[in-house]
Amino acid sequence: MVVLVAKPTIEQHQIPLIKSPKQSTFLSIIPIIDLSDPVSASTSMVKACSEYGFFKVTSHGIPMELINKLEAEAVKFFSLPQIEKERLGQPNPFGYGNKKIGANGDVGWLEYLLLDITSKSKNKSFISSFLSEPSSTSFCAALNEYIAAMRRLARQVLELLADGLGIKQRDIFSKLVMNEESDSVFRVNHYPPYPLLQGFNCSLTGFGEHTDPQVISVLRSNNTAGLQIALRDGSWVSVPPDQESFFINVGDSLQVLTNGRFRSVKHRVLANGMRSRLSMIYFGGPAPKQRLAPLQQLMEEGEQSLYKEFTWFEYKASAYKSRLADNRLAQFEKQKQLVSDGKTLINHQ
Repeated sequence: MVVLVAKPTIEQHQIPLIKSPKQSTFLSIIPIIDLSDPVSASTSMVKACSEYGFFKVTSHGIPMELINKLEAEAVKFFSLPQIEKERLGQPNPFGYGNKKIGANGDVGWLEYLLLDITSKSKNKSFISSFLSEPSSTSFCAALNEYIAAMRRLARQVLELLADGLGIKQRDIFSKLVMNEESDSVFRVNHYPPYPLLQGFNCSLTGFGEHTDPQVISVLRSNNTAGLQIALRDGSWVSVPPDQESFFINVGDSLQVLTNGRFRSVKHRVLANGMRSRLSMIYFGGPAPKQRLAPLQQLMEEGEQSLYKEFTWFEYKASAYKSRLADNRLAQFEKQKQLVSDGKTLINHQ
């Protein structure tokens, strides 16, 4: 089912409707990791990444003042008149976007900022094109401070994961996203309310189902629900919001590095009928030339690699050509030869 949603321009988008889940489908067993206990945290993280590819972290040490500061700046930005936000045109791929996600036909009930955080100067220039002083400076200051905190948190989580896997080189994962050439991005999503659907037991698709291609994603949202993750059996469960904690997603790259031990979580966001949802996501990615393949330190004797070796640039280029719901890793999976009754069979893993 789809619904036609009018924009300020003559363009219209068909945004899918999704049946609203029952309250009981909220994931009550979501893994919650207390970072104040590193030994317990590392073990629990590995289990969570294997089962769900997703968990929540508490005791992260990031001040709520810092978080609230950036959220307030983002709210101020999204409150600008639509014509001002759209005057730079469509994102390519960075910039401001409204309903259209990527270049391949995906749409959702949201507006967003997508920023290349490898260059502070570019972000300053971009934000200055929308906001006059002193708003531009305060937004950039809050953004840079928040991103620095996200980098530290991502490094902490990735090093704890290495500990939990028994890898002596603690920075085996974190060095991929902490490198000066690391290809990391930052996204701020705003899902406006849509009260016309109240009472219809359905929600607009805010952001369609997908996995994140990077190594790790660190998400924080306000207290409006909407995030859902898919379990191994294909069922969808809602994640209770928690504005004081952070949610960690395993990305496709980390799934490859662990040869499938860690699961890249499929997730989506449903737009709320009455309340606005604001989420801020840090995506930690490797450098473009970084080669990705299962780590030998994790391969057991006789274990075969499930994936071909590829560079992050190659994978990102492929991802940009795909739809959100596509299995982007499929074309990078190896074929396994099985011998049955004297015949060789080719089986995709």
